[in-house]
Amino acid sequence: MTTPTRNSRLVGKTGILPEGAIATGPPEARGVPRDRVRMLVATNRGLAHRVAWQLPAVLRAGDVLVVNTSDTLPAALPGVTAAGDRVEVHLSTVEPGVSYPAALRSTRSRWIVEVRLAGPFGGDPSYADRAGTRISLKGGGIVRIDGGYPDGTATPRLWTAELTTPIPLLTWLHDHGDPIRYRYVTSPWRLSAYRTTYADTPGSAEMPSAGRALTPRVFRRLRAHGVEVAGLVLHTGVSSLETGDPPYPEWYDVPRSTVESVKAAKAEGRRVIAVGTTVVRALESAAERGQASGWTDLVITPEHGVSTVDGLLTGWHEPAASHLMMLEAIAGRVLLEASYAEAVKTGYRWHEFGDLHLILPSGRPGLRP
Repeated sequence: MTTPTRNSRLVGKTGILPEGAIATGPPEARGVPRDRVRMLVATNRGLAHRVAWQLPAVLRAGDVLVVNTSDTLPAALPGVTAAGDRVEVHLSTVEPGVSYPAALRSTRSRWIVEVRLAGPFGGDPSYADRAGTRISLKGGGIVRIDGGYPDGTATPRLWTAELTTPIPLLTWLHDHGDPIRYRYVTSPWRLSAYRTTYADTPGSAEMPSAGRALTPRVFRRLRAHGVEVAGLVLHTGVSSLETGDPPYPEWYDVPRSTVESVKAAKAEGRRVIAVGTTVVRALESAAERGQASGWTDLVITPEHGVSTVDGLLTGWHEPAASHLMMLEAIAGRVLLEASYAEAVKTGYRWHEFGDLHLILPSGRPGLRP
């Protein structure tokens, strides 16, 4: 059961998603193309129901749409502890401070991992003390757990670990790993279901799913409507820990071309629209810290506000998810509550295979100069 929070009323009195609200598989499995998922457009003038392929018609010529081109790793690894317990290891992120490209090319690297009890579709969360545990993985990989993460956590779900593989890690993962899945899915969908069509830089534990519906057809129509598309990378960690805790550090890289596109748009009064909360975190980190790449622990709240984005295309988030603080910073509380009430009322679907929420406010209260 979801613990009620200040965001509970976003999905009704109980703070629990209604039955049937979770997308249990990709829309293609039920005969709906990727770019035909529903999209609720939320502005200060009201709410409108659209589908994803209509995004170009909703945006304006001159808008800059920024996408996250991080690609999804097959980061779920079945294993057995030295005591004979079956587990599933989920790679979350390279240990902060370690080079992502170097780790993926290496046969020995440092990671933040989640160790779950083995079972269908990702298994079950585990709070067992894993410090010092050695886990043998399929294909000859070995994980050696050090301690809880972050350091000092009383009952950690994440752990620091050393991962060794017989061949370079990225190749080994594609030979022996699976995409991270959770129990709400109904079938073991292939990695291709968990990838965006434009991903080009491996590194995310889970798909930056806000862009899943952006197909080549959508990009062609964006160009025809005069919408500029820019890219960046933020490698996402596991989402299974969204219980109100702030997001953990993640690695990002904003290319100079994207920095310049965003600066020009802001100077000329054109809008910058982020595809996903990961894009917001990367852009805000680059702007606030003056660093185009690196590790960020930035948490965006209504009090912190945003300075680079004017709108956001995102999925639907459960009431305990920390992402909702960011959404409130962009949309404001009133528009956010109205959007979620409408989404619940009209049967929008949640999670990575679900529907979309396009937030295009004007005069939003969270804007920082």
